[in-house]
Amino acid sequence: MVFAQLADAFSFCTSPDVRHVRTTADPPMAPEESLKMLKEGNRRFVDGRPLGARTKDAARRQLVDQGQAPHTAIIGCADSRAPLETIFDAMPGDLFVLRNAGNTCTHAEGSMVGSLEFATGKLGSRLILVLGHTNCGAIAGATKTYLEAKVPQKAGSALQGLLQDLGAVAEQAVQEAGPGASADEVTARAVKVNVYHTMSFLLRFSESIRSAVREGTVQIQGGIYNLETGSVDFLGALPTQTELLDSTMAIPPSMVEAGEARGKHGVRTGADSAVPKDVALKMLKAGNERFAAGAPTATQTSGPMRKALVQCGQAPHSAILGCADSRVPVDTVFDAMPGELFVLRNAGNTCTHAEGSMVGSLEFCTGKLGSRLILVLGHTKCGAIAGATQTFQAGGENAPGSALEGLLQGLSSVAKDASEELGPGALQEELAAHTTKVNVFSSMNFLLKYSEPIRELVRKGDLDIQGGIYHLETGRVEFLGRSPQQAELLAAEGTLPPSMALGTVRTTSDGPMAPQAALKLLKVGNERFVVGAPKAGKVHSSMRETLATGQAPHTALVGCADSRVPLETVFDALPGDLFVLRNAGNTCTHAEGSVLGSLEFCTGPLKTRLIFVLGHTSCGAIKGATSTFLSGQKTKAPQALDALLQGLGSVVSDAQKELGKKATEEQVAAHAVKLNVFHTMNFMLKYSEPIRQKVRSGELEIQGGVYDLQTGRVEFLGASPSQAKLVAAEGAVAPSLKSKMQGA
Repeated sequence: MVFAQLADAFSFCTSPDVRHVRTTADPPMAPEESLKMLKEGNRRFVDGRPLGARTKDAARRQLVDQGQAPHTAIIGCADSRAPLETIFDAMPGDLFVLRNAGNTCTHAEGSMVGSLEFATGKLGSRLILVLGHTNCGAIAGATKTYLEAKVPQKAGSALQGLLQDLGAVAEQAVQEAGPGASADEVTARAVKVNVYHTMSFLLRFSESIRSAVREGTVQIQGGIYNLETGSVDFLGALPTQTELLDSTMAIPPSMVEAGEARGKHGVRTGADSAVPKDVALKMLKAGNERFAAGAPTATQTSGPMRKALVQCGQAPHSAILGCADSRVPVDTVFDAMPGELFVLRNAGNTCTHAEGSMVGSLEFCTGKLGSRLILVLGHTKCGAIAGATQTFQAGGENAPGSALEGLLQGLSSVAKDASEELGPGALQEELAAHTTKVNVFSSMNFLLKYSEPIRELVRKGDLDIQGGIYHLETGRVEFLGRSPQQAELLAAEGTLPPSMALGTVRTTSDGPMAPQAALKLLKVGNERFVVGAPKAGKVHSSMRETLATGQAPHTALVGCADSRVPLETVFDALPGDLFVLRNAGNTCTHAEGSVLGSLEFCTGPLKTRLIFVLGHTSCGAIKGATSTFLSGQKTKAPQALDALLQGLGSVVSDAQKELGKKATEEQVAAHAVKLNVFHTMNFMLKYSEPIRQKVRSGELEIQGGVYDLQTGRVEFLGASPSQAKLVAAEGAVAPSLKSKMQGA
């Protein structure tokens, strides 16, 4: 037995496999050679013929006297089943080892990155290996936490915080594994994703490591250790390495010096120069990354900071239009100090309502305060967007009964656009998610369309408008870039926001308005009325004094006398806009002389170039005429009402003929409303030579529409189908005027 031990000792002393230890006396080892040594060492470990434990006192003294020069730095897991030096059969002095649960940089990233910068800089290591392992408890816990977290919970311990912050890794693994993947399959995928995630972190947040990789002096490799076989699966370099080498972050988020980025006084004030738009965007991205990584640097403001904010004023680097949702505290999401962000918030991050204040505030921020970046920020699971989506899918177009209903209806047009983009069959959850994105672009487009100061700054390159979506689940902002329609909107002519477009009344000093321009005013005014954002009521004394000098209405309106259809209100019109004629049934059947004469006066001396005939749903006059006609009643019309109803009988008759005899009375009455509009338009064209001549020359247009009592919207019908025929025919005198002329 003694002789056997002596033989082993003699063999050890003379074996060529005995390696010397690496010290500063050795030159740096090329990364390819270091990787080869790791692979060979792992093979010896798997084969059960390790050499790394064979050290002598002399070797240990060399390490002390000459110092270390590890050929590889490794980030590995703290799992006791994965001892890194043993796995790679390494000698003391070979490996510079960093270990934590999950081989991650999610927490304490400053110490991890700083340690690697020390190893690759001072110690001369030329290879960094990030090593995960199968059946990793930290990754399994993170995956389980993510899969079971229907509602994110606040971390109650450092461990829970670690697992939650690895949620981004689990989320990506779920997406890559695909639907139907089991928890075990997702966990296995997450191990690899996490290795790449840590490699990515090193490239993103270390300028020294990034530069060394760029120059080719250092390599970053990944690997996964299989607990069952003992083998390491070497993954190679990060697939996105080339892209990440363009990163500009010098140090990890938690180590950013606040003073350098946050102004002369530790907070941004008017004493600081404007931040370029691209730099401002980088600051937002870096701040969000710090927030998502759980390493915020925004500190409490001191007395001197608050004093500087008061004395020097504000100079925010960005203006944010975000949602009022309590789960999206904008300053916190971007890890911002007071003075950095000019924040506007409402439900749905929209300009649909109160757009004047939103646009005006942003003009102040980008003009007076000098901000060079506007970010419109939506977020996942937005209650306002979900409500608007439900309103759209339910077809709810009733007049809003509250400001909230008005807001949801105003956003329903965004949901409609999103639905058209997705196509039929989209689920409500899918539609709501896509609507969030469409709504961000909608708000961006609103700014580009309705603010000339903002448009001019963007056009000159002094301002950028970007969009983003904050993901409640991960804490990260998905940056969307600019609006796809930006170039088109900048080339178009800008206007004021709808709620601010009104401000002057029309008088005789205004020239005639083109028919299509007048029609556009009617459409825009009706839209304001529908969404509950009218502005026409704001009439001051100077406007009334101006009206006293004379009128120049842009439209002559023939409508029903029904009290539910206040025409100026329906079109949100100012005094002086509309020349209004009203009677039961919006008809010229009776008293046509006064109607035609009034219209000839309006389109003649007053120079109005649009006549608009407006019927409405559930019209009592039309219903009465329909009932009289279908019942076959024939009276001598002892009352004016009976005569009116019988006079409308021809319209009802035409409606029944078009629908067929099987049509119900309700259907006939509804169709008769539309035909009656055309009947009134045709009456003008047939019995008024001045009006007919103006239409023939293109100087005047006659349009029709139907007002829906339930929705408040006007269906614009266009010109009469019979217009061309009637304009070409010989005119006639109105029946009531003809009889009077004959009597004379």
